[in-house]
Amino acid sequence: MQLIVGLGNPGAVYAGTRHNVGVEVVARAAARWDISLAPRGIAIRGSGRLGSVRLELAGTLDWMNLTGPPLKGLLREYKLTSENLILVHDDLDLELGRLRIKQGGGSGGHNGIKSVVEALGTPEFVRVRIGIGRPAPRQDPADFVLEVFSKEEREILAPCLERAVDALECLIHRGASVAMNQFNVREKPASTSE
Repeated sequence: MQLIVGLGNPGAVYAGTRHNVGVEVVARAAARWDISLAPRGIAIRGSGRLGSVRLELAGTLDWMNLTGPPLKGLLREYKLTSENLILVHDDLDLELGRLRIKQGGGSGGHNGIKSVVEALGTPEFVRVRIGIGRPAPRQDPADFVLEVFSKEEREILAPCLERAVDALECLIHRGASVAMNQFNVREKPASTSE
């Protein structure tokens, strides 16, 4: 079984913000895999299968900075370890629309990841990182991540969110090494004919 968790903040006011792209990816994955998501407590959750693999999907477990304890509780509920966890989250250090898969490592200054690492006692879980770009000079990153994407930014981001679901499928069926080799590359721009 795999537990896939998309990080974000609860409430309609945070829908569509940069910090909630993890939840958006989980919602897209659920739609593609025909898994119904429903609120259970503060989280949205759903169970299903992708081929022969049982899946549990969850998003918005608590406020971003407090994600660790409820995530630990979910792993305990399903009798899983961090090896069965795939975490999907926003990343300020990646340009908008860029995707990277990472196994283990530090929090990179992301308070949600920091909370998860502290609660689980290990950084050894897979992360699917979605690039949201950097704030303007002098803009507080805490304010930036709570902003809604502009229409132009959405157009750049949309293909990345679909690609993130492709990456999740690859992670589930082929493992982290194959997925990193396949998805941690820059896409070649489409060539234009003269």
